[in-house]
Amino acid sequence: MNTQVMRLLSGVSVHGDQHLAEVERDLVQMDVLLDEAIKKLCTNFMAIHHAVDRQQEALNGLLAGSMPASEYAARIEALRGEIGQHVGAAVTGLQFQDMTSQLIGRMVQHLAGLRDVFGALDTNAAALPESGNEALLALLGDIGNRVGVRSSGVRSTVNQRHMESGDIELF
Repeated sequence: MNTQVMRLLSGVSVHGDQHLAEVERDLVQMDVLLDEAIKKLCTNFMAIHHAVDRQQEALNGLLAGSMPASEYAARIEALRGEIGQHVGAAVTGLQFQDMTSQLIGRMVQHLAGLRDVFGALDTNAAALPESGNEALLALLGDIGNRVGVRSSGVRSTVNQRHMESGDIELF
């Protein structure tokens, strides 16, 4: 009987460790995604700021009449395209919200899995037979089976590890 109890407790421990390892992995992955997204947003917003400054300088030069209008028009058009690219890249940086939502959902599922395993143990705590090793062994076997069923399919991944692996062009 001690062997069966130890096997059950070991199974619960392994299952709990699997869920906690997955939650830890998801938190690390989310940290990387958030870091990359913030860097991408900062870089692109600063690039937009600089391009808008250069566009304003070109407009001021056009108004002052220091160069032919066609040169300024071409310069302004090029800057408009550059600004559009930076805005598109910044918006792409906002994809982290979808990826982090997926990771948070996975973590919630893993924590629910742990709750289910502990719930399987708790629902039988009051029903332990007072005597009869065979009845106790049967009960422990039943609990072990339920823990085993709940432990299948622990790993389900969010494939995107970095912002670059799923970039999309919106503009």
